[in-house]
Amino acid sequence: QVQLVESGGGLVQAGGSLRLSCAASGSIFSINDMGWYRQAPGKQRELVATITSGGSTKYGDSVKGRFTISRDNAKNTMYLQMNSLKPEDTAVYRCYANVNSGLGLTVYWGQGTQVTVSS
Repeated sequence: QVQLVESGGGLVQAGGSLRLSCAASGSIFSINDMGWYRQAPGKQRELVATITSGGSTKYGDSVKGRFTISRDNAKNTMYLQMNSLKPEDTAVYRCYANVNSGLGLTVYWGQGTQVTVSS
């Protein structure tokens, strides 16, 4: 079994910064792609960013130029540096990881962390 634990969410003023972390643990042989999604109340889930094991990244249009995704493969940990935060960034952020446990690939999700940006 694999667990993903997110941390770093909280309340910040508009224009501020937060750094989210997503640490994977358990039966991990390797991790392929990882990423972040977010969902605000009454809105659809939205892609924030993804990163491959080789470091290739992809961003949602609404966060390009403000957010940076990175990962430390040795620690099985992914990060999301969020700068110039806006009230519309308020949402629950959830990470996922496409994990190879040696028996095949399985996508695991974290429990989510709340990010609230005040105006």
